[in-house]
Amino acid sequence: MTTLEYFATPETVRPSELAYGVLRVADAPVVRHQRVVRNLTILLTAFTNEQGLGEVLPAPIDVVLDREKALVVQPDVVFVAAERSGIVGDRIEGPPDLAIEVLSPHPRIGVVEEKLTWYARYGVRECWLVDLDRRQVAVLRFADGRTAARQAFGAEERLRSDVLPGLSMRPAEVLGWW
Repeated sequence: MTTLEYFATPETVRPSELAYGVLRVADAPVVRHQRVVRNLTILLTAFTNEQGLGEVLPAPIDVVLDREKALVVQPDVVFVAAERSGIVGDRIEGPPDLAIEVLSPHPRIGVVEEKLTWYARYGVRECWLVDLDRRQVAVLRFADGRTAARQAFGAEERLRSDVLPGLSMRPAEVLGWW
């Protein structure tokens, strides 16, 4: 399937991605997953609006990483910095500054490592992997097409982000862990 054929499919809220021409569709996520997406979206939107940093959008939203190679992903939450707001239209045309993936015990679309490779290759600056079972958030920083740093934050630790400087968040506050 081409990127244009993918865009011509009927609009849906079902998670779907285009991985080098292969359409991948998943069932709706479970409630626990969606609560985390909601809470992160609310917290990050409030923070980024207050700081004038950019825009936060929850899934489903198409992120076109490579139009020619038919690579379109749907991270659970994305952030695009204000100075790059031109990539946001009906979809996001290029890498967001931050992609957040809420991990499920059984991945719904593709393999996490595959997405991380794409994020690094196509210029996403940072990715958060929210692991509900381990009660932690791993923050990965990308540079030069690869993972440059990876740091895990436990439920009570203060998460740090290069993309969102000044953010002070304990994962437990937002993710409902106690």
